[in-house]
Amino acid sequence: MTNPAPLAANPKVGFVSLGCPKALVDSERILTQLRVEGYDFSPSYEGADVVIVNTCGFLDSAREESLEAIGEAMNANGKVIVTGCMGAEPEKIRERHPNVLAITGPAQYESVLKAVHAAVPPSSNPLLDLVPAQGVKLTPKHYAYLKISEGCNNRCSFCIIPSLRGDLVSRPVGDVLREAENLVKGGVKELLVISQDTSAYGVDTKYATSEWRGRQVKSKFYDLAEALGELGVWVRMHYVYPYPHVDAAIELMAQGKILPYLDIPFQHASPNVLKAMKRPAAQEKTLERIHKWREICPDLTLRSTFIVGFPGETEEDFEFLLEWMEEAQLDRVGCFKYEAVQGAVANDLPNAVPEEVKEERWHRFMAAQQAISADRLQEKIGHTLDVMIDGENEDGGFIGRTAADAPEIDGVVFVESSKPLYAGQIVPVHITEADAYDLTGTAAA
Repeated sequence: MTNPAPLAANPKVGFVSLGCPKALVDSERILTQLRVEGYDFSPSYEGADVVIVNTCGFLDSAREESLEAIGEAMNANGKVIVTGCMGAEPEKIRERHPNVLAITGPAQYESVLKAVHAAVPPSSNPLLDLVPAQGVKLTPKHYAYLKISEGCNNRCSFCIIPSLRGDLVSRPVGDVLREAENLVKGGVKELLVISQDTSAYGVDTKYATSEWRGRQVKSKFYDLAEALGELGVWVRMHYVYPYPHVDAAIELMAQGKILPYLDIPFQHASPNVLKAMKRPAAQEKTLERIHKWREICPDLTLRSTFIVGFPGETEEDFEFLLEWMEEAQLDRVGCFKYEAVQGAVANDLPNAVPEEVKEERWHRFMAAQQAISADRLQEKIGHTLDVMIDGENEDGGFIGRTAADAPEIDGVVFVESSKPLYAGQIVPVHITEADAYDLTGTAAA
């Protein structure tokens, strides 16, 4: 009797994922399908049979980072497939790196797989490990991004996302909820709901319904949030434009169904600048609505991003923004100096703001918000808050986050504990210290 021939090693794929969480989800989908087809993954360029680079193309600086990443992969491996947002401009990639194997645009999963098949055929090994129901994840086991749609119907003058990713295409709500269930079954304790415009979910499908858990659920922002709230994990809503129907979701937060957290990209407060930006959703009563939200849900955390130095922004517009910020008392804020994006309508607007003025306004903005954030965090001292542990700290303690903190973009809690804690565990922590960004506390014995 002859010994069976040894099974051939599975082909290995290297992967680089750049850009936003939405791109990270694209990467996870590609990796999951490759794993289903028998591919393994290499932690190094040298050990890979082919390398995929998922690019970002929103800002010029992001484009340059993507081109450098492609070059690094080409130098170390030589067999590179490019996908993602910058893939929508293949000529710019070919100009710098003419020998890449293939270029595909964002969310073109099938094209990526075909390119991989052409470069390295899949293994026919019938004894492959099964892929877990939650798929291959690039985030830690205890949290995951849940993308509910592709593209965007808005036409903000500074943004080129619609030209890169197309108009809004919402996923069927049943598919979203089943994916969420599988993630929870796989150990996920926090779902981060993302899209380009989360509160517009379902507009393109006229809020079509799907069956889930024996009932019909609409593909609508509130209905999705309510259904996700049944899964017994933290549900965090990102990129929520402040359309009027968002108000109803605040009640879900007050009831503890989803986290009392809204990530709203306000971008500015001055009516003149917002008009030039062509921002969607009525802004006139935003402060009034924020006050009402906090009456309904006192624990509500609001995070946002802003742009200073937009073309035509006057000193009066900027002062208006600072006064608005003082009134709004947002908890977490990011700020960017306006950067022209190739192909954006805003590039043709008059009265460009000088770079030195952008810089000066950015520093003033950040100083003002830092004071607000520090004051709001000081109010948490002496309270006991639920904290989700993310891992160990270098000093022997632990690092975690409250419901007010999204991973990687908000603050953290440095936790001292007399007993071991593990990632994904939610523990009560008595807060003892605070600075402008982070908290320190002691886990309950």
